[in-house]
Amino acid sequence: MRATLAQVLQPALAEGYAVPGLVCLGWEDMRAYVAAAEAERAPVILQAGPGCRKHTPLPVLASMFGHLADEASVPVVMHLDHGYTLDECRQAIDLGFTSVMFDGSMKPLQQNIDETAEITALAHGAGISSEGEIGFVGYADGDDSAGTQPDEAARFASGTSVDAMAISIGNVHLQQDHGSGLDETALRAIEDITDIPLVIHGGSGVPVDQRKRLSAGSAICKFNIGTELRQVFGRSVRASLEEHPDLFDRIAILRPSEPEIEATARAIFQALGAAGRSPV
Repeated sequence: MRATLAQVLQPALAEGYAVPGLVCLGWEDMRAYVAAAEAERAPVILQAGPGCRKHTPLPVLASMFGHLADEASVPVVMHLDHGYTLDECRQAIDLGFTSVMFDGSMKPLQQNIDETAEITALAHGAGISSEGEIGFVGYADGDDSAGTQPDEAARFASGTSVDAMAISIGNVHLQQDHGSGLDETALRAIEDITDIPLVIHGGSGVPVDQRKRLSAGSAICKFNIGTELRQVFGRSVRASLEEHPDLFDRIAILRPSEPEIEATARAIFQALGAAGRSPV
């Protein structure tokens, strides 16, 4: 079933768990994510990020996400991740996405607020949700992060009316191992002056024990997970080709990765406390 971001995050905020935003790159992984959500009776957020959109046109992704959502018995959020322009977000809304994330985090604060507010108004007018980012979440071997300032977070939340707010408190995109974790002092300072579901991009770099604890005991209601699932996919495909070096058919090569991706996704749902939270 199709669901908006607010429909899955507000219960998470009230009841003390988080929903994973799972980064999609192709049919095999997105299908495995929904299968995992079904098996765990959990809501799931399918995310179409910039890399995915560069490889597969947004209208195609909308159809793929929509088919999976309509066939599922659990809530499935069709989420545009890191939309950088008004036109890109408007296209996603028109195509039936149920949530859009506008990333104005590299812009001056007031410009970020103004542009995010405009896109939020468009999203809400269409009956869907929006996510914004304040502070900047950097990239492993790339741009450095700029931490979220609590007063700016409060100003951003109130000035944009977003349904979820991504923050930068030590998290990093594309981190391949678990680092030192999130700055919980910074998190609590943001929580003290906001009442909005918080989002952690770069969730693969957050130690699992910390994910578990903060999902249950903080306003973090969404962890974006991509890199650790990509690693599972890569290991599976390499193992398949090493075991069967004569394989050449794309489906035969990629299909064996799905059970491993599904098992990893199921463990993520369980760790975030999302398992068994589907209303159906």
